[in-house]
Amino acid sequence: MKVGVHVWIVGLIAAVLFMLALFDGDLLIARHFFFDTATQEWIGRHEWWANELLHTGGRNLMRLVGVLAILAWVTSFKWRRLATYRAELGYFAACMVLVPLTVGFLKQVTNVDCPWDIQSFGGTMPLVHWFELRPAGLPHAACFPGAHSSSAFALFGLFFVWRVTRPTLAMLALLGTLILGALFSLAQQSRGAHFLSHDLVSAMLAWVICLGLYRFGGLHDAKRL
Repeated sequence: MKVGVHVWIVGLIAAVLFMLALFDGDLLIARHFFFDTATQEWIGRHEWWANELLHTGGRNLMRLVGVLAILAWVTSFKWRRLATYRAELGYFAACMVLVPLTVGFLKQVTNVDCPWDIQSFGGTMPLVHWFELRPAGLPHAACFPGAHSSSAFALFGLFFVWRVTRPTLAMLALLGTLILGALFSLAQQSRGAHFLSHDLVSAMLAWVICLGLYRFGGLHDAKRL
């Protein structure tokens, strides 16, 4: 992928986010697909597949991948066979750590409610639109961007690791990352934990972080980026 392609990817996601904000797309999608207005319940709020499998199980899986990546990088200083891949292992470990940490930090400072906390979705908080200031006196909220999906989108790093040396494997890694990120996103949206925009922002941030680490971390071949 050339630089222009990366820019277009980020621009496309930004355009979708703008449309969601302009037409209240988050609310429409949530009401149409994920929230049962008859029962006033989120369709996945108490479902095993959304809670235990994709949320708890997915979270533990991504933590395991991150820990293994760090251990492999550390081991590369001791084990000659891994030393050849030290830069790639270090890069991938950095992606697995920095993406969730960045998104987790932003969650704490953006002060945005979870869907399940909003009055029209069974909660108690008033709806605050994208372009409105949060009213003073409301409790602090921490639900934007989507942290859970970001742990899956951190796997974008695999695409950059293999994009030059193993392009087919890189594309498979990219496809797998998108599928896993989408599953994590759908699980969280079905539980009422996030809107679509929350997870799109996480995907965009993950892509930018992985690309930035790749571009400035010494792995890239500038002529082929």
